[in-house]
Amino acid sequence: MKALTKNTTFVIVMSLFAGVSVMGQAKKNLQNFRSVDKSGINVFEAPKTPNTEFDGLYVWVGGDFALQFQGLTQTNSGDSLADISSNFNLPTANLNIDVQLEKGLRMHLRTYLSSRHHTEAYVKGGYMQIDNLDFIQEGLLSELMESVRIKVGMDQINYGDAQFRRSDNASALYNPFVGNYIMDSFTTEPFMEVTVLNSGFIGVIGATNGRLNQSVASTDDGFVVFGKLGFDIQPQEDLRLRLTGSLYNSSDKGTRDYIYGGDRAGSRYYAVAEGSDFSGRFNPRYAYQTAFQINPFVKYQGLEFFGLIEQVNNGADAGGGFTQLGGELIYRFGADENVYLGGRYNTVTGEQTDAASEIEISRINFGGGWFLTENVLTKLEYVKQSYDGDGYNGSLYQGAEFSGIMVEAVISF
Repeated sequence: MKALTKNTTFVIVMSLFAGVSVMGQAKKNLQNFRSVDKSGINVFEAPKTPNTEFDGLYVWVGGDFALQFQGLTQTNSGDSLADISSNFNLPTANLNIDVQLEKGLRMHLRTYLSSRHHTEAYVKGGYMQIDNLDFIQEGLLSELMESVRIKVGMDQINYGDAQFRRSDNASALYNPFVGNYIMDSFTTEPFMEVTVLNSGFIGVIGATNGRLNQSVASTDDGFVVFGKLGFDIQPQEDLRLRLTGSLYNSSDKGTRDYIYGGDRAGSRYYAVAEGSDFSGRFNPRYAYQTAFQINPFVKYQGLEFFGLIEQVNNGADAGGGFTQLGGELIYRFGADENVYLGGRYNTVTGEQTDAASEIEISRINFGGGWFLTENVLTKLEYVKQSYDGDGYNGSLYQGAEFSGIMVEAVISF
């Protein structure tokens, strides 16, 4: 009944704001904005169009809905994992508010109205994006701001490219599969970042305090710096090439680092393995760490490849670390590429400390999707995830695996 109550609330809120969203929507547009529909697929950083005219305050109220039918089974060496049956998961919903405040000045706010991990609606985060400084003084640093973007807020940071293809609670239209990566590098923290986008060049530098939950307690004085370098070019009409490398480094003053545990919505595979709200994922749980992620992306006509190479090292003297590898091969076909088929392979291997035994987690996905409209997507996938390595001996994960079919329906507008 809680999910029903939250979804009902969402409908009421959307009805109240529908006029704001619809009025003038055909006449006005959000500037430097990644579309929430099918046209936002394979968009990473929001496009930058510095010469766009401002035609008054504009509020866009949108939302996301997602529902999965889960048909998974699981087992382990001791036959001690919970029995799970085929059924529907909790429907999830987002409320999104985007406001064009001035030329090149935009605000974003996302609220999770229904999510797996929290039983109440709560704000995921938001930010202010600055692509032009005319609101301070007309023409201020205009040539520089043609390539520079400033973002400030309490939201996800721009570390890695996998975050642009993941499901963010009910916002699952960008993700060709149901689940996110096993080691899910995503967090929402107070941050400031500067991005340079110029003729295919991408550069990002930013900082955060490394905290998911904010406090003025003096016991945690940690901070994080992160950055990204790369290029995104289209040498010919049918070919697009992108390659980026991202770095994340947290100081030894932190008491907990959330880069792999910052998604408070929960995972997409319910009740598997240990059965927690984050089941099926892996979080190293280092208090501080250094991580890097390399992401190649190639699209030729309807065929696309996205890759992930990631390494995270424990900042403590105890050592240890984990390597994540991932690759997606997708083929989109039809006149408007409304249908796609593809597969993803993802592994995490490593040890918690130098003295610990190695663990390995592997996952394979096969499936496809169909865009019924620009805003409506249905997905079907087969997923199998396995746990291996001496580090799991004697634990719940020894010989563990889950597999089966997932069906997901997504609406974003």
